[in-house]
Amino acid sequence: MKVKNYNQWFRLKPVLNVRISQPPVKVRDIWWCSIGINVGEELDGKSDKASRPVLVYRKLTHSSFIGIPLTSKLKEGSWYVTITIHGKENRVILSQIRIFDTRRVTTRLAQLDEKDFNEVKRRLVEFLQ
Repeated sequence: MKVKNYNQWFRLKPVLNVRISQPPVKVRDIWWCSIGINVGEELDGKSDKASRPVLVYRKLTHSSFIGIPLTSKLKEGSWYVTITIHGKENRVILSQIRIFDTRRVTTRLAQLDEKDFNEVKRRLVEFLQ
């Protein structure tokens, strides 16, 4: 079992919470997002910001969106969708979809092309049925 550094995450969370600037995220954008150090099979972020790339699936409010985390590891299963970002294959992890606050985002990585985004939408509907 991997030992997780929750103390590092607990120090970062209050810093994120008081952030004033909130970048204007858009549907299909992929952002580095501080998703945290989580419990069990919930996906963890990496680095000192506990972050990983997240696809903006749907904008909810000015400061929140439905996002789907990504991985660069080769994974197979009905909850993974292969996409291409800057010529490299990544996987959208449908099983990790959730609501994010825009205070968690740091750097915009790319915008997913419409073909890949439509495939993510189609596969998400299948996955949730």
